[in-house]
Amino acid sequence: MNQPLLVIGFALNPNLRAVVPNEVEAEIAYLPDLDAPARAEALRRATVLLARNTDNDLRDGEAGLLGDVRLVQFMTAGVDYIRLSALPADVPVASNGGAYAAPMAEHAMAMAFAASKRLLVEHANLARGAFNQSVSNRMLAGGVCGIFGFGGIGRATARLANAIGMRVHAINRRGVGDEAVDWIGPPDRLDELLAASDVLVICAPLTHATRNLIGAAELARMKDDAILVNLARGEIIEEAALYEHLRAHPRFTACIDAWWVEPVRHGQFRMDHPFLELPNVIGSPHNSAQGGPRDAGLRAALANCRRALRGEAPLHLIGTAERMR
Repeated sequence: MNQPLLVIGFALNPNLRAVVPNEVEAEIAYLPDLDAPARAEALRRATVLLARNTDNDLRDGEAGLLGDVRLVQFMTAGVDYIRLSALPADVPVASNGGAYAAPMAEHAMAMAFAASKRLLVEHANLARGAFNQSVSNRMLAGGVCGIFGFGGIGRATARLANAIGMRVHAINRRGVGDEAVDWIGPPDRLDELLAASDVLVICAPLTHATRNLIGAAELARMKDDAILVNLARGEIIEEAALYEHLRAHPRFTACIDAWWVEPVRHGQFRMDHPFLELPNVIGSPHNSAQGGPRDAGLRAALANCRRALRGEAPLHLIGTAERMR
């Protein structure tokens, strides 16, 4: 019996290549190593395709060769910028859900601490010679950490928030969860989450339902001194509305890791409003997932590939509606 074939659509450095055979029992082929006829043969025979971005990994016409593949597994948790509609409609497609949860949760809490303790503001004041020792900062303990998107990242964030004494309120699609929280609800109870949160962490995927979900009316429901942390996608929050809210509410802080126009998704970094000129903004270059072991994302993706190679049901499958973009 022929071994199943795992086709990897992108280049890996030697250290990461060495990980692959230890994680899967399969023949392995790397598309960048193959000429055109060998690429076509590998894709026709593929049991599973592991990809970064099929828009780049595959050449014209190659997606149509994947008719018998059991799974197209992506390396990233967010795949909203990839043309999934270009893949055969009957091929299962999975994201790398939860693979980067631990470093992203730490990043969320680091940004929230920096905001509550006024670290960047007072660093800048010190640089100007102002020694504001008597200016109060805030404790997060005893407050509410609201989490919009209670998947792997949300659950990891909840554990850290609980550990520092915060109460956790969360929203996911079903309104139920298996992690200990103080309150959980479905998306139609967003207003309650907004009103209760001292820190609100956005870690939901960008979908038709979440695009521009948080605008001026939603921001107005939040506490005047709330801290908003966006790890997910800029487009979940209306850019102009957030900028105007920050200008009008100087005690409100936005911690922005996910921007509206970014190099990986759009080929450039751009903002339509000068957020970084505001003292109540803390920014990072969407690097919240970069803090873990360099092979963590690969191992997580390969674990789901392994399920499909064995004939088991893969996790983190992407629904039909989201594939029709």
